[in-house]
Amino acid sequence: MRVAAIQFRPPKGRPRAARLALRVLLDEAGHRGADLIVCPEMATTGYVWESPRALGPHSERARGETFRMLAEVAREHTSWVVCGFPELFVHPEQKSASGRAMATLYNSALVVSPMGELVTCYRKMLLYEADETWASPGWRRSLIPTDHGALVPAICMDLNDPRFTTFLYDQQPRVVAFCTNWIEEGAPVHGYWRDRLLGFNGSFVAANSWGEDGDVRFCGRSAIFGPGRTVLAQAAAEGDVVLVADLPDEP
Repeated sequence: MRVAAIQFRPPKGRPRAARLALRVLLDEAGHRGADLIVCPEMATTGYVWESPRALGPHSERARGETFRMLAEVAREHTSWVVCGFPELFVHPEQKSASGRAMATLYNSALVVSPMGELVTCYRKMLLYEADETWASPGWRRSLIPTDHGALVPAICMDLNDPRFTTFLYDQQPRVVAFCTNWIEEGAPVHGYWRDRLLGFNGSFVAANSWGEDGDVRFCGRSAIFGPGRTVLAQAAAEGDVVLVADLPDEP
């Protein structure tokens, strides 16, 4: 199984421009033969938003423009694609005092099959403080069967959630698709990720952002870990890049 992690810094609040730039990187991963392509958390908008009102105009429904672009990529390259975005979920049965449908924002990740189908829209369960200004938490994890083995999508702070690591230990999927905006904390991030994955025997594909978003700086250093938490590929702290690695065959 060949996997790809896309390190990408989206233009803040410009989802159309972000999709155009991301499409180039996705196509590069596809042309390099990736069976699975993982993009960062909030890959169409940037991460730091002060309120639902500020982010709302840039959010979209699960089957919106970002999904349609990812579905084209998935079909063209016969690849699984996992990509973070701000999800707008409308509750048609719930109305405001003015009669408008109520909506919820989630920090989500689309999982698209090689047939271009939306398999799931995973919603981040453990929110970081920067999420709490606008997002609601998810409530359900996903274990997705594929021809290459089971796939689990995860988003950033999920890795700090003992419920998530217990889920990995119990289920032992072949690969975790990790969409992240991991912050620069002045410590080796790969060592921390590897410590959190202790007891998990599969592979880990971490796609991070880089650079600054307001007062927050992301650490880059996207990586692909194979079984045993061996580093198969890694990126520098800055720059858009496509990492590709071949995972060993399952025993």
